[in-house]
Amino acid sequence: MKSSTTRRKFVQEVSLAIAGTTLLPQVLSAKDKEQMENNINTSIMEPVPSDNTADILIDKLIAWKVEVIFGLIGDGVNPIIEALRKRQDKIKLITVRHEEAAAFMACGYAKYTGKLGACIATTGPGAVHLMNGIYDAAMENVPVIAITGITYHDLIGTQYTQEVDTVSLMKDAAVFNTVITGPRHAQTVVDLACRAALTTPGVAHLTVSVDVQQKPLSDDKASVKASNLTGISTYQPRIETPADQELDAAAALLNNGSKIMILAGRGALNARAEVEKVAELLGAPVAKALLGKALLPDDSPYTTGGTGRLGTLPSEQMMHECDMLLILGSNMPWIEYYPKPGQSKAVQIDREPQRIGLRYPVDIGLTGDVKATLTALLPKLKKHNDQSFLKLAQQRMASWQKMLERMEQSRATPIRPPYLVAQVQRLLADDAMISIDTGAHTVFTARHLKILPKQQIAVSGNLASMAPGLPYAIAAKIAFPLRQSVAMVGDGGLTMLMGELATAVLYNLAVKVVVFKNNILSMDGFEQDELGNQRYGINLQPIDFAKIAQACGAEGYHCSKPDELPSVLRTAFASNRPAVIEVDVDPAESPAKPDEVKG
Repeated sequence: MKSSTTRRKFVQEVSLAIAGTTLLPQVLSAKDKEQMENNINTSIMEPVPSDNTADILIDKLIAWKVEVIFGLIGDGVNPIIEALRKRQDKIKLITVRHEEAAAFMACGYAKYTGKLGACIATTGPGAVHLMNGIYDAAMENVPVIAITGITYHDLIGTQYTQEVDTVSLMKDAAVFNTVITGPRHAQTVVDLACRAALTTPGVAHLTVSVDVQQKPLSDDKASVKASNLTGISTYQPRIETPADQELDAAAALLNNGSKIMILAGRGALNARAEVEKVAELLGAPVAKALLGKALLPDDSPYTTGGTGRLGTLPSEQMMHECDMLLILGSNMPWIEYYPKPGQSKAVQIDREPQRIGLRYPVDIGLTGDVKATLTALLPKLKKHNDQSFLKLAQQRMASWQKMLERMEQSRATPIRPPYLVAQVQRLLADDAMISIDTGAHTVFTARHLKILPKQQIAVSGNLASMAPGLPYAIAAKIAFPLRQSVAMVGDGGLTMLMGELATAVLYNLAVKVVVFKNNILSMDGFEQDELGNQRYGINLQPIDFAKIAQACGAEGYHCSKPDELPSVLRTAFASNRPAVIEVDVDPAESPAKPDEVKG
């Protein structure tokens, strides 16, 4: 028995080593953090007969290095909550005010850390509330595991209170999705779910009846076919590279290009050095999709900044003049910002083969990890001595930046959004985490925020949902308590989940929430203008967000004068408490397309 336990412990420690290390939540003291780290690495044991399904489920999450789970308690998951309570030195429950925020937090946690995010919700409405955040993770291939409860196993199908078929609910969004039937089943399927979420990556969903959650292992007999089945808490990250002949073909095509443009997205974020080397060799400017904004710092000589509706004019111009396009880990949706059909040859690298050629008709599609594929491709690329295309991009970027700087220096009243972004920029730490909500302010932040090498951003890119800015910022601060966490939000998006300000206060998370306040759904109004429609349904009842923050126990600030803005922001950012800074911005400032921006 001792030998078996030793072997099991060794396997679990290997699993933890593969999963990697993370920083521990700020909700713990330094001593607690050290103790949790020790417990996580040494105290995961084989289940004993008295362990129930909920115990096994949570022990498995711990084995997969899940240190925090976001959610809201309820009678449909009470046994799981009890299992969490008994293991709070190994895994922390962050109690939220709305399950939608829990899912967004799990998604944001995974976006910032690259590790498995986790959320939990009770039966019926709790599970339904998760769905917006679940789709956010699903549409960006973010690793998240969602745990939900369902009614008693012998009441399923009887229209019992809060009965919702959560497996069907999650079907479209989940890469793994099943009902846990008992403690023995949990020993296997929790591992399968976590592995699927991390390796696909995407959302895994497990649901379990409330009475099954309480069923002890000693009462659960294995079927004849499953008597020897058990799981193991390990996985190997997917790092694929194309065949050598495919790389040769791609290199030949790229080497023959003369005006080469690179489009890079979220899938290239871990390949900064490789992308820079390719750009240098080929004399190729790099346009960044919003999800890939942090790939290169915005002062890099190789980048033309953002692309698409939220991008820069140089990116648009270079895209429309190139004769070769290299797409790296991007699914940028604005098709009109790609080269025109027939204008350019194209090579695309993406880990998902179904995305090859999705936005632009490529000549060669390479399925593989961007970093590994570029590493294999680089020795095959030839140095392009003609760097005129890159130099043209740099000249255009210099002019573009001067125009943006004029906008950012304007001290007009009402406050111009570019001026607000520029003032926030001055206070951002070198490794700040910037969470961006969805709305007109997204355009201004994407365009005017000059990302630095160690900074990160999170945004609801493909789903483009309003409301995740604050939940993302909370999750970021929990993941990395020593780093600055800032949310850039509109008044419309913040209103949807502003109850989470109380969550930030509860866990003493010094997030800074910058509110672009104009009392309208600004982006929607300008979209109505573009269609030639009259504005309708866009007006919002003004809310005093500073007082809301104070009522929640946070600090609240208000600013309407440009000359006072730097001082107000400095005071708020210097605080070690959660703070909301609402800023009255000009509702007439258009989130213009790149070719319509006027300084």
